[in-house]
Amino acid sequence: MLKIENKYFILDNPRKKGIRTFIKQNLLETKSFIYKSLLDISHPKITEKKYKVSVCAIFKNEAPYLKEWIEFNHLVGVEHFYMYNNNSEDDYLSVLNPYIEKGWITLVQWPHNQMQMESYKDCIKNFASETKWLGFIDIDEFIVPKSTDNIYDFLQPFERKRGAVSIYWRLYGSSGLVERDLKSSVAQDFTVCWPKYSDVGKCFYNTAFKFDFNTKKNSCLHHNFWANWHGINLPPVNIFDKICFGGRNIAKKEDFPIQINHYFTKSYKEYAIKRAKGDVYFKTNPHDEEYFYEHEMKCTAVDYSAYKYLIKLKLAMERHD
Repeated sequence: MLKIENKYFILDNPRKKGIRTFIKQNLLETKSFIYKSLLDISHPKITEKKYKVSVCAIFKNEAPYLKEWIEFNHLVGVEHFYMYNNNSEDDYLSVLNPYIEKGWITLVQWPHNQMQMESYKDCIKNFASETKWLGFIDIDEFIVPKSTDNIYDFLQPFERKRGAVSIYWRLYGSSGLVERDLKSSVAQDFTVCWPKYSDVGKCFYNTAFKFDFNTKKNSCLHHNFWANWHGINLPPVNIFDKICFGGRNIAKKEDFPIQINHYFTKSYKEYAIKRAKGDVYFKTNPHDEEYFYEHEMKCTAVDYSAYKYLIKLKLAMERHD
């Protein structure tokens, strides 16, 4: 019998119930206690930097979506964007140039295909010294603070003793749209989502901690970022300050204080276009139509959390036309 969800999460990797799972969970709890104890005694030196919160993103042929993504995430407190262009053939520069001129964006040309993790490591190496927090998100992901209105207000209490914080996905589907005008708002058009959170998150790195470029623990660092303190690699905590690794995800309440809206499919035709082309991670995209419906059939709830930002978003986009 597979366990596919719990009270708070739909599980990315369903797992069997049984003695082996029970033993594994107990080992995770023991390790988590040790990791939490080490984090509790860590006191990294906190210094002022050019930015409080920045994000690193790699993109390829996503020009229609860049403007809203930049404006929304800037609105909620992302001060700077390190943007890695992976051989885009569309008119991305016409979108990005105004923001480059404003100082919001550092653009890096990244011609290396299927080297997403390497782009993140390049960003850490070259730019972590400029920002207190560095997140790793995609162009279909919008940060939505709920208990606060600004992401730094949420992250700041973690600053003294936590090397990374994982923020969970709220996964959205097509909202019944076969196609739509790409000039309309992603945040407004898509409101139908999974009834529970995905147990997958995206990490924000506290750059007061070090980073081990050689550890295999960071093979998928945007989902499970291990920061380094005095030579010890330590896992992220989640938004409830619970150690988060190895499938261990503990929540305190159903109303999460912050989330990442993951507009994974958008409309049916947008998904089809996305599936037909390669991207920054997959040379041949394995997400077929069956995968679309597998995702879509879980979309039985609505979430309007992003709507509290819509008026400010629309006004900001008008100002920057």
